[in-house]
Amino acid sequence: MASLNNLFLLLTWVLLLFMLVDSSEQASLLRDDFYKDSCPDAKSVIKAAGCDASVLLDGNDTEKTAPINSNLIGYDVVDDAKQAVEAICPGVVSCSDILAYAARDSTVKLNGTGWTVQGRRRDGLFSCADAAENELPLPTFNVSQLIESFARRGLSKTQMVILSGSHTVGVGHCDKFIERLYNFSATHFTDPSINASYAQQLKKDCPQAIFNTTLEIFMDTITLGEFDANYYKVLSEHKGLFTSDQSLERRFDHRFGKAMRAMGAVGVRAEFQVRRNCRTVNPC
Repeated sequence: MASLNNLFLLLTWVLLLFMLVDSSEQASLLRDDFYKDSCPDAKSVIKAAGCDASVLLDGNDTEKTAPINSNLIGYDVVDDAKQAVEAICPGVVSCSDILAYAARDSTVKLNGTGWTVQGRRRDGLFSCADAAENELPLPTFNVSQLIESFARRGLSKTQMVILSGSHTVGVGHCDKFIERLYNFSATHFTDPSINASYAQQLKKDCPQAIFNTTLEIFMDTITLGEFDANYYKVLSEHKGLFTSDQSLERRFDHRFGKAMRAMGAVGVRAEFQVRRNCRTVNPC
């Protein structure tokens, strides 16, 4: 179960990285059952496991190396899925589409509801750490900042709230919320919006002087590793791990799949390539 949680965390951030490119008519490029004729077994093979998969590229200054992505894992799972697909349909299924299918399948494996994934994305040729740092929504964002960040990619306030519900199977790390626990402001040592007993528990897990940056704190403390609506119940109890979480106290429902389709259409690449290896651009 832990590996599925980590995979879903990677895939959620990857879909957020799709937002690095503004959307216009890109949704019209996608198709349901796109590989039905060209690679009919693709979806079943991917289950062994932004739309340009730039976060997968290796390199010294790629999105993988950005501090905001320092805890992403699961790349080997994507590699395995790509290798399996290449074995039956070489050069047909993009890494970007593999990520989109795997995000859906991970949700289902965690007892969530599936949706029809659209295909036809192409893989980007470039990846830049600064783009991730400058464009991804930060854990410290308030509601207004979250709305503005999603709106720049053509996503509504409702879709933003629904997509944030993926944190129900997410984890956080001490360095991403430590400022809420200690020296929060001139008037409050600890962020007053955090449930007091929950704050005390977090301080035990993340002591002020020395803390473990690899320690995983579940964002949904009710049903660990289950894809359900309890993330929002946690927020109603003022136990949101990040500032951006605690700002969202709404219901999470079946519209998640529809919102994922909308986000998966942001920044679609139709003019680039289908990588043979998701970690490197195809040679000329």
